Amino acid sequence: MIKEYIQSNQQRFLDELFELLCIPSVSADSHHKNDVRKAAEYVVKKLKDAGADTAELCETAGHPIVYGEKIIDAALPTVLVYGHYDVQPPDPLNLWTSPPFEPVVKDGKIYARGSCDDKGQFYMHIKAFEAMTKLKTLSCNIKFMIEGEEEVGSDNLGIFVQKNKSKLKADVILISDTSIISLDTPSITVGLRGLSYVEVEVTGPNRDLHSGVYGGAVANPANILSRMIASLHDENGRVTIPGFMIRLPNCRHQNAKHLTSSIQSQRL
Repeated sequence: MIKEYIQSNQQRFLDELFELLCIPSVSADSHHKNDVRKAAEYVVKKLKDAGADTAELCETAGHPIVYGEKIIDAALPTVLVYGHYDVQPPDPLNLWTSPPFEPVVKDGKIYARGSCDDKGQFYMHIKAFEAMTKLKTLSCNIKFMIEGEEEVGSDNLGIFVQKNKSKLKADVILISDTSIISLDTPSITVGLRGLSYVEVEVTGPNRDLHSGVYGGAVANPANILSRMIASLHDENGRVTIPGFMIRLPNCRHQNAKHLTSSIQSQRL
């Protein structure tokens, strides 16, 4: 039934996605502030159309977060779908073979800014949710949290999550903002490494020193910095900073409600 529903509504799904892709929701450019909000409002409407009981814009100090949910039975597991509707700036424009906010299909692929990061992915989940809702095959509760600041560091996401722990409570978090092995191989990412930006300044002599006199006695700042960087990982690539590596809990725990699971998938 679901395949038939998708096939019969395929063109509408694509038309709706293209409308979303046409919105230049560039979060890093203040000139597109209204466009970012327009994209958020579009997502709210489509969540409601898909069958969400509630869908709303949640204001933050920056761009709004879209929240929606459908609770069919409080006793059933709850899946929280995460995504982001903002996109990277399209520069340099001269490298595009078609306008970045005018979607085109080439060889069965959609070319537009945001088509795969992350509008295409989270919209796929909305359409899957719609199909299951319309066909009454939804077997769990669904929540959506679609933010508008992922491409600028998600500065307000942490604040929103802290203030809305009860609203966002779920058994599983489903994210599609990673990669797949190939176009015909569904892939599930169960862990990712984060980023840490650090600026290190190493100072040395304020003038050139004769290598024959000072060589070996006065350290070269470039050599010291190289050693520091090399010491951050061992031969197996593990970070050597004390306390940096954290052992995850035993994922075989029988009570899923006591675990925070983050499953990242490209397909339902």
